[in-house]
Amino acid sequence: MRSILLGVAAALAALAAPAQASTGAAEPPTLPAAAWYLVGEDGAVLAQQGSRHARAIASITKLMTAIVALEEARPSDLVQVSSLAAGVGGSTVYLRAGEELTVGELVRAMLIPSANDAATALALHVGNGSTARFVSLMNAKARELGLVDTTFVNAHGLDEPGHLSSARDTTLLVRYALGVSSIRDALGRSSFSLSGGQEFPTTDDLLASWPPLLGGKTGHTQGAGWSEAAAASMRGATVYGTVLGVDTREGRNDALRTLLEFGLDRYQRVAVIDASRAYGQADTEYGRPHVGLVASRTLLRTVREGVPLLERTVLPTMVGLPVRKGERLGRVEVWEGDRLVASSNLIAAESISEPGNLGKAVWFAERTAENIWELVT
Repeated sequence: MRSILLGVAAALAALAAPAQASTGAAEPPTLPAAAWYLVGEDGAVLAQQGSRHARAIASITKLMTAIVALEEARPSDLVQVSSLAAGVGGSTVYLRAGEELTVGELVRAMLIPSANDAATALALHVGNGSTARFVSLMNAKARELGLVDTTFVNAHGLDEPGHLSSARDTTLLVRYALGVSSIRDALGRSSFSLSGGQEFPTTDDLLASWPPLLGGKTGHTQGAGWSEAAAASMRGATVYGTVLGVDTREGRNDALRTLLEFGLDRYQRVAVIDASRAYGQADTEYGRPHVGLVASRTLLRTVREGVPLLERTVLPTMVGLPVRKGERLGRVEVWEGDRLVASSNLIAAESISEPGNLGKAVWFAERTAENIWELVT
């Protein structure tokens, strides 16, 4: 009859995640910004300063404008630019009253070169001629996303009383926005071209100079200072962060990169299950050698420093013979709290044959002799 597990043993072990976690976490950076916030993809808050203080956020606003526009209209919908949109100042792509662009084109113009005229054209189109109606949709979406420090007054982010958000909220906003494929695509582009051939570069300086950057939205007004909300990814880890109220453009770039680099350094890609390691052994019948149990594969996961991982193994106490190399005999799981990080079958590291009738007879005779000796001594 095939091998039967005669008993099951469960073993637990605490794992460090990663190895340097025991030395203590690095101190978060101090930045030349009015406020900042940094969060990992696992939801861990990695650094913050003044993160709930409501303040102007300038064109970071356009992330919400893009979200609402794409929820309420199709990217292929045509939008006729009004004189009101064409007359908006600040950063523009020089739209002309009466010309037509698609919603998708206006979203890209708004996010890449940060065009205020494109933002206004979208707001008027979706709001059926009323920017106030569109702004009410923005605020409703903010409530839905849990942006409790945020109140929008316009669709472009130019300074206006009451138009406020926070570093925490803008970080949540950019994370949500990057989950929308067309927004993520736009934020990863280095330039935007109108149908006439005029090209406008992105306002995001880090996009070309720092490869880990996935994308972000910049903002600058007198009230907001130099600001940006963005995400970066490296070694399987993604972090989201915002810096608000930096004095210079270069200072904003340096502060954001420092913040995001700090976040990325908090995560490592490690082998949480290692196929080269023995996870235990099980007895076999008839005095044959123990069988070693190994993982069927190595599994790499991205883990945050200082987070304890718990390893759970389920092992047989004895297996019947024969045992074939690679035969499934147990299981290993790695947990972070109540979240399963990885799991793998445990398999036999080697084959062990079943003895013949003579070998079994010899083993039984030896066991019988041992038992008799124990009785008489």
